[in-house]
Amino acid sequence: MQGHRFDSVSLRQYDQAISVHNAPETMGHLNGETPTTENLGNLIRDVQSTGADVVKLLVDVSYITDVAPIFHMLTHCQVPLIARAVGDRGLISQHMVHSYQHQKVYKLEQMNSGTKVFGVVSNPVGYSKGPLLHNPAFRHIGYNGIYVPLLVGNIGEFLGVYSCDDFTGFSVGIPHKEAALRYCDEVHHLSIGAVNAIVRRPTDGKLVGHNTDCEACITAIEEAFRERQVANGQESHVSPIAGKLIVLVGASGAEQAIAFGANSREARLIIFNRSFERANALAKAVAGEALPYECFKEFCPEKGMILVSASTVGMEPNVDQSPAPKVALKSYELVFYAVYTPQNTRLLQEAAEFGAVVVSGVDMFIRQAVVRFKLFAGGLEQTTQIPWEPAFSFDSPSDIVPNTFP
Repeated sequence: MQGHRFDSVSLRQYDQAISVHNAPETMGHLNGETPTTENLGNLIRDVQSTGADVVKLLVDVSYITDVAPIFHMLTHCQVPLIARAVGDRGLISQHMVHSYQHQKVYKLEQMNSGTKVFGVVSNPVGYSKGPLLHNPAFRHIGYNGIYVPLLVGNIGEFLGVYSCDDFTGFSVGIPHKEAALRYCDEVHHLSIGAVNAIVRRPTDGKLVGHNTDCEACITAIEEAFRERQVANGQESHVSPIAGKLIVLVGASGAEQAIAFGANSREARLIIFNRSFERANALAKAVAGEALPYECFKEFCPEKGMILVSASTVGMEPNVDQSPAPKVALKSYELVFYAVYTPQNTRLLQEAAEFGAVVVSGVDMFIRQAVVRFKLFAGGLEQTTQIPWEPAFSFDSPSDIVPNTFP
């Protein structure tokens, strides 16, 4: 880009322009307005009138849906333009900017107009290791795709604004797994009250919801039991959780999937939730029993129970918290916690002190991600050869998904 003049405009309420390559400073203001194609277009014209060869925009946004006008300008702008939204709600533009930029200006090597865009829709989203799994996996099988974090407050509004074919599929995280069900055109029969994956069907563009949490959680628990059985010289073709009493703490989308999976293995279910109504509704759906949350601490009808939770209580940054008091853990043979950041939560540490088998959310996460990745990649068989575990050696998505903004 030598020989070109850049003018940068920061579109904040109290803006300070950035000088690039010794270009004169240029001041631009939205005065707190929400970015629109109209006010962005006016600012671009104002900057271009100063003689700039390339315009660079940094835009503050309040919602992820405010980023849509930026994509519109990048697609239709008649002058060389670099633009992104800043902050967590602007991550979508920071990672996807290459899909919209002019090839001659940005010299792109990996992304192009044919790149399939996927993302994890969650709030919060910074904890997600999805980008650490999916992006290397796409490269491993030679699939032209990218997977980005999407901080979404209202999933209905998000899917309404980003309804075009630019997005091929989504992972659905907390707290949207139940709400997302309402916005799917079709739902797979195993999506029991919640979805954690949405795929745009290429033939007609319809959004199809799936739930890969159910089988992933149950098989993770079964595998832990089978490993103990093998170590003790015991083997069985029957599910090791059949007839076991599973105590489920929570009744959200993830716990719903777990409850249906446990019921399919003929396990007995007791459900505790701060909202007894939610616990009772789930219990009726899976032939279980709901009890008041206040009874959980003293609940100990038998030895050898299984404790299961997908609560965010002990997730980063609240690593000193636990969804269960330590005194309540002494009667459990196995404790499963669907959280994977951190891997070794306070709940699992305290359960291990009582001699329980502990299963972190890492195993479940990888299992459900493998199935979801196959949905994303159209069922390609190469997915069985992908090394999934290395994603957990990285601290954050930025370690492996670089900021693509120049």
